[in-house]
Amino acid sequence: MAAVRGAGAVRVCAYVPFGAEPGSQILLDALTVGGVDVLLPVLRDDLDLDWAMYEGPWSLVAAARGPAEPAGTRLGVDAVASAGIVIVPALAVDAAGHRLGRGGGSYDRALVRVRPGVPVVALLHDGERVAAVPVDGHDRPVTHTVTPTGGWQPVGGSGGPVGGSAGPPGGSGEAPGQPAQDADPG
Repeated sequence: MAAVRGAGAVRVCAYVPFGAEPGSQILLDALTVGGVDVLLPVLRDDLDLDWAMYEGPWSLVAAARGPAEPAGTRLGVDAVASAGIVIVPALAVDAAGHRLGRGGGSYDRALVRVRPGVPVVALLHDGERVAAVPVDGHDRPVTHTVTPTGGWQPVGGSGGPVGGSAGPPGGSGEAPGQPAQDADPG
């Protein structure tokens, strides 16, 4: 939450974890209780991401593919541009901020629409910050990672989303909703 408050974000794009992906219902609920509008992705037939408001666990419905989705009004593919922080899933992230996803390119399509300077944060398990991942021309990097033991870490020389700080904006180095931890060596 410190990162969200420090960035002055009133809207965050996040995701519902699928399988063993990091992230949780607790994070989504903490953001909404903290007064943040949370947008969640809705996978379109063309594999791009539409967005809808998260209103609580009762607002989620089973999706045809992947994780649950919000049942509310679709806000369009450009709604991601209204976010002050974008939280994305990843299987791994390398030192340059390249993200390994599940291979559909949905987040790469969406990240093209994120405003410059907005933190794009991948939630990872320990050990998922790696030396290199395969990169294609359409891949879009993240600016930060959050791991259980490493907390909030800049990647790719981003130095931080606001004012060059290595920690979360206005923050104490903790991940959103997590206590501060030692730096992630990976």
